[in-house]
Amino acid sequence: MNIYVNPGNAAFRRALNSDIYVDKTDLIAVANSRINKTNCYMCVSRPRRFGKSMAADMLAAYYSKGCDSAGLFSGKKAEKEESYCMHLNRHNVIRLDIQRFLESERDLDGFIKEIENRVIAELIEGFSDCKGIPSDGRLKVVLDQIFNQTGSGFIFIIDEWDCVFRIAKERKDIQKEYLDFLRGLFKGSDYVELAYMTGILPIKKYGDHSAINIFREFSMLSPKGLARYFGFTEEEVKTLCDQYHVDYNETKKWYDGYRLGKLHIYNPQAVMELIESRQFGSYWTGTETYEALKTYIDRDFDGLKQAIIEMLGNAHCKIDPSTSRNDMVTFKTKDDILTLLVHLGYLAFDETKEEAFIPNLEISQEFMRAVKVGGWDGLMDAIDSSERLIQSTWELDGRAVADGVAMIHNKTASLLKYNNENSLVCTVLIAYYSSKLYYMDPIMELPTGKGLADVVYLPRRDADKPALIVELKWNKSAQGAIDQIKKKQYASWIEEYTGDILLVGINYHVKTKNHECIIERYAKG
Repeated sequence: MNIYVNPGNAAFRRALNSDIYVDKTDLIAVANSRINKTNCYMCVSRPRRFGKSMAADMLAAYYSKGCDSAGLFSGKKAEKEESYCMHLNRHNVIRLDIQRFLESERDLDGFIKEIENRVIAELIEGFSDCKGIPSDGRLKVVLDQIFNQTGSGFIFIIDEWDCVFRIAKERKDIQKEYLDFLRGLFKGSDYVELAYMTGILPIKKYGDHSAINIFREFSMLSPKGLARYFGFTEEEVKTLCDQYHVDYNETKKWYDGYRLGKLHIYNPQAVMELIESRQFGSYWTGTETYEALKTYIDRDFDGLKQAIIEMLGNAHCKIDPSTSRNDMVTFKTKDDILTLLVHLGYLAFDETKEEAFIPNLEISQEFMRAVKVGGWDGLMDAIDSSERLIQSTWELDGRAVADGVAMIHNKTASLLKYNNENSLVCTVLIAYYSSKLYYMDPIMELPTGKGLADVVYLPRRDADKPALIVELKWNKSAQGAIDQIKKKQYASWIEEYTGDILLVGINYHVKTKNHECIIERYAKG
């Protein structure tokens, strides 16, 4: 049995034999629709633990002439697809896991030649009737010779394609050599029937253009038609929760939040570990990207820390991902770092609004660990006081809320531009950090009535809590904030909400550094 050319189906068989398996075999029909077409180049990037390797193993088991996989796909979604029988185990497959060739940095200088040598050795054995194939030649030349003599093309399935950029972060010479290798292997090559690459990062950019611009990219920023194959959908998670008697609402709170197109996507590994352990918590700690998180959010880019604090307060942050070079070292703006965190799975991305946000409690805990270890002055104290502050809000205790906001404002002064209206918004978001246990994500500048409410908190369906309409003032008065909410009818949009609605007016005086707060219960018409 070969390792690289026409491999067997053992890896996919192991996945099927697992205690928990979710059928994603209908991805095969998507891949089939691209075979021997100009759009046959696919690069699918998603975070660790989102099922990249399983999908690659599945495609290799389906296409490879090196095995009989009909029994594995019996009863699966793929079997119902029109193109299923046409391609089942009828293609020559070259399956590469690039990480297997790069166990450490010492492998960098020779790994490309090692890939070529190993694949060529199996090609010579598998195509022994072909004449003149050099054992020490270039892979693209050997493939051209086989194609010209036999007419046989190849399907390429490459996993962890981008690990070079994670291991050789500072070695631009190695990165360029590797991209040149891939470009030479694929571009303009008649022997390519389909190329399916997976990794964490999209394809590296040099200048304004992709280094391998023939690939169509499907990423956490833009999944296009592959969104449902990037993890578990809501329906799939509900089915698993019912089957294994796990609380779905709590599961949603902990692991939901990745927005891919119109779908809510769950981290599949986290869901499987939850079902196996029956314990809600973060399953990210200890991964290599956790160390990266601490490194990246401590970068001294203007506005980066404030953006992180806002997102810790459950807000969404506008980002421009177009400037990212899709590597792990080239950062010119905070948006470049936030874009990388989307690819790593530490942030979710709303493609329509171009906003990044922390998706769920699991990832929020990882940010909290990174902030705690990173020594972000005062932020942990501020967050620890959040539960008391929200309780004071429900009790209509304006004085306690004002004191709490003042403490948080002072504690985070080194991280924010203190005398700035945006810093007051950021302060309030952190003040209500604990709201995520009871409320949906805060709505910023919600168009209501005759104006824009600064922050609106709508309770979760399973939480019997009042809605909050928060209006902020700068060098004015808290009463003026309350009056504006009433005058401009900010509550009209949520007036049909059956529970209580609280109006919260907060003012900050720059000269005196004094905070004041008034809270009133809204009287419905």
